[in-house]
Amino acid sequence: MGSREEWDPWFYERQARAQGFGAVVGLDEAGRGPLAGPVVAAAVLLPEDFDAAGIGDSKALSARARDLMFDRITAEAAAVGVGIIGPGVIDGINILRATHAAMRAALAEIGADFDFILVDGLAVPDLPVRSLPIVKGDAKSVSIGAASIVAKVTRDRIMLDLDREYPDYGFASHKGYGTREHLLALDKYGPCPHHRRSFAPVAERIALCRLPGLD
Repeated sequence: MGSREEWDPWFYERQARAQGFGAVVGLDEAGRGPLAGPVVAAAVLLPEDFDAAGIGDSKALSARARDLMFDRITAEAAAVGVGIIGPGVIDGINILRATHAAMRAALAEIGADFDFILVDGLAVPDLPVRSLPIVKGDAKSVSIGAASIVAKVTRDRIMLDLDREYPDYGFASHKGYGTREHLLALDKYGPCPHHRRSFAPVAERIALCRLPGLD
């Protein structure tokens, strides 16, 4: 028999409430790995009667399914907060610290009281209340799964906007990740203002090109 969290999407939320916590927030991020665009975090507080069907790791869902779930989550959640940290800050403080900053910003934007946080992955420093990090939490907790979907859809929509502004890079298809198409575009055009210049594939091309305005 598998562990309870494998078949009960509310397992961790119920455990927190059993220990006296009343409002449990799920926290996750999207966009740590891409070469361009922001890192986005979402914090989601779900009502206890929220239907968990279909909620899970955003990367395992189709774009259409994510959009539908995003609409349902944002309509039915008790509260949602989003934090967005752009490439300039990422380059200045590194991606890990920027991710943590986005997560804290999402919590600050949630606009509701909460007393416990379920965090996807490893522990995050300087959170405002007690938290529990859960590796692969987006597949184990409905609250984290909902946050994963909100963060992913929000970031994807930002990248679609950037694709319209910078159509040469193919952001609509790869969302800023280092695909062959993206690297070839970087070779041809150099980085745009939304590329992460501290990331090796971008930095290497800047060093090779030395085009005006790239310093």
